[in-house]
Amino acid sequence: MLNIHHIAKTFNPGTITEKRALVDVDLHLKEGDFVTVIGGNGAGKSTMLNAVAGVFPVDKGTIEIGGVDVTQLPEYKRAAYLGRVFQDPMTGTAATMNIEENMALAMRRGERRGLRWGISNMEREMYREQLHTLGLGLEDRMSSKVGLLSGGQRQALTLLMATLRTPKLLLLDEHTAALDPKTAAKVLELSEKIIAERKLTAMMITHNMKDAIAMGNRLIMMNEGRIVVDVSGEEKKRLTREDLMGLFEKAAGKELTGDRLLLS
Repeated sequence: MLNIHHIAKTFNPGTITEKRALVDVDLHLKEGDFVTVIGGNGAGKSTMLNAVAGVFPVDKGTIEIGGVDVTQLPEYKRAAYLGRVFQDPMTGTAATMNIEENMALAMRRGERRGLRWGISNMEREMYREQLHTLGLGLEDRMSSKVGLLSGGQRQALTLLMATLRTPKLLLLDEHTAALDPKTAAKVLELSEKIIAERKLTAMMITHNMKDAIAMGNRLIMMNEGRIVVDVSGEEKKRLTREDLMGLFEKAAGKELTGDRLLLS
């Protein structure tokens, strides 16, 4: 479903602020894979996700989504293939529009824009049913402005919007980092439920070692722009935090210290 072939990215090349963010990253996700990606600050996690999303071009290598080479496609053209939930709950929704209008925008993602805008009764009922699955009572607030929702409600809505059209690939970019622990746990629970029910292929970036181990069928750990650990299947099911730290130290040749993921 996702094929990343030996991509590299250097920011500000040839300057004193040069940063090699990705170094020969090669990654292949099968349909239905739910991959968690963990690593310290500057490890390359979000850079890899942004490269897939088309936020910036890569220096070399190719990226394929669902068998389509998207390497040269700009971000807006990749929207037809991707669903994405950002770290900031204020990103991904239009605060001044109401809930049903936001869902209508998500439903029309990737389509040619025309003069027709109206939301049909059939669409409205479908949105109500989808909102009901969140268990947050938003189906009774469809005319409410999104800007009035709490951070957790807004992130749950963004997650639902990102999956309305069943994307080829769902990208979760530390999507619970800005939430309090109780709300973060609820959004993670919803994420796992939606991914499983819709049989989505997903990549979740996280700093939380516990979440990275508990969720998904595959775990990737990055360091200095490279993938240094890749575990899946039964090996991942048996994985502990101590095991993961040991794998990292063996692969990277150094201890995993001084990073906030140790606090997770």
